[in-house]
Amino acid sequence: MILDLTARAILMPVLVAQAVYLRARALQLPEPPGPRRGQVGQGPTLRLLIIGDSSAAGVGVATQDEALLGQLTGRLGQVATIDYTLIARTGAKTGEVLGWLDDLPERTYDVVVLAMGVNDVTKVVPLRRWLAQQAALVDRFASEFGARRVIVSGLPPVHQFPLLPQPLRWVLGRQAKRFDRHLRVLVAARDHCTAVHVDVALGPHNMSEDGFHPGPVVYAAWAKTICDSIIDDPALLDPARDRP
Repeated sequence: MILDLTARAILMPVLVAQAVYLRARALQLPEPPGPRRGQVGQGPTLRLLIIGDSSAAGVGVATQDEALLGQLTGRLGQVATIDYTLIARTGAKTGEVLGWLDDLPERTYDVVVLAMGVNDVTKVVPLRRWLAQQAALVDRFASEFGARRVIVSGLPPVHQFPLLPQPLRWVLGRQAKRFDRHLRVLVAARDHCTAVHVDVALGPHNMSEDGFHPGPVVYAAWAKTICDSIIDDPALLDPARDRP
């Protein structure tokens, strides 16, 4: 921690210059087209919400079929009828997503997938504030939306993002790892939460052309990890379970 703070202080002029340059020159990819609400599959009904930032929205691929939503509902649809909703926006930080809950229609979700955090790192949100927002999110989904399972996506290996030059890549990567360590502790303390991490090394071969967002292969691996965690909990797919 002391090493990180010292390094950041020394490197601050370089880091600021690199950040400004990237914001001005980075390739801006659109959110892919495709339905964000609907039903697919057959079997017991599973009410699914995916909520978050550009990674939840599927930036980096051509259609929602290749994005997290399509890859996940495609897998889960083999064992259940997926009543899905996607709420996501490029650039969203955790605090903004938390604010969206005030405007969500009243309904119950069986599974909520959270996909956010990188923007909090890149936009220098303090760790303590971010953790409080994450805690509020997962707790409100359980208490206000009846979520049986909140699946929290861990932060990706930012230190492997091809877009980021050194030393900015190193500094943001260290911060992302720090955020992720604390996030794991927060999730582990809540019975209704599960943390998932995608064990895939990132690089130009499997990320999108902007060097910052996942490509189809990474979205597929992410979806498989989430799908496995849902299927491992038989109560979520039990057709006889009580529904509020």
